[in-house]
Amino acid sequence: MAGEQLYAFEQSFSFSPLSSKKFSFLQDKDILTLLMKWSMLGRISAQTFSFDQSFYPYNSERFALCFFRDPNVVSSLRKMETGAWVPLEKPAVSVDVEVVPCTKVSMELFDPIYSCGVLRPSGHVVKCFHDVYPDYDELRQMLQEEDSEHYHVIGRAEREEFLLRLFKHLCLGGELCQYEDTIDPYISTTKHIYKDLISVQKDPETKKISVVSTVLKVYAQDESGRCYPGRWDEEQTFAYMIVHPYKRHVTLLYHSYGVGSVTF
Repeated sequence: MAGEQLYAFEQSFSFSPLSSKKFSFLQDKDILTLLMKWSMLGRISAQTFSFDQSFYPYNSERFALCFFRDPNVVSSLRKMETGAWVPLEKPAVSVDVEVVPCTKVSMELFDPIYSCGVLRPSGHVVKCFHDVYPDYDELRQMLQEEDSEHYHVIGRAEREEFLLRLFKHLCLGGELCQYEDTIDPYISTTKHIYKDLISVQKDPETKKISVVSTVLKVYAQDESGRCYPGRWDEEQTFAYMIVHPYKRHVTLLYHSYGVGSVTF
């Protein structure tokens, strides 16, 4: 009986797709050209849903589970399988949720990269030899390999930030990524997408700007195992829920690693 009472008070959320919501990074011609070059075009998406209850970060797992079980989400949320977009189709039975730090309101986090030897004064990325990856460079090595001499230029806490994770995802790209010779396209695209997804507010007294969004990295499982964002563990197949608690909107940023496509 006591267990039933506890369950009765467990918060539940309902969701509705906001199909009219558009994202400028998926409309901008220059960014679309870069996403094609990075083998991400047609494999990256963003969908927004409204929800009906107050959200608090401590309730993130319950929120995500309700999301992946909601009939409106199951029927309208898309994922990529064998190169085609398909609906989620089945409700989740469980979720794994990581609250991702998201506090940055400027691009200062990247300042150390410009003076540590990863880049030339012109902004060109320094190339380096790698046993596995041809055409490797110091930027990707710094982002991926802890034994890189430049790895600790960006601190552990900064590496956890959503802004840095987004930058890393773009730098690594898709299966047939054509990597950039300079850092500028990665920086400008990261800034554009981040501003598209993250909401901020200004304190009327201090004038300080702060992030109000909560970011959740999510994986969902159905009765067959992991079903979203993909069946297999791949760093570049990812899903982030960006929650705006005041508007009661949640945007899901999704990418499926593979060969890019012009269709969506």
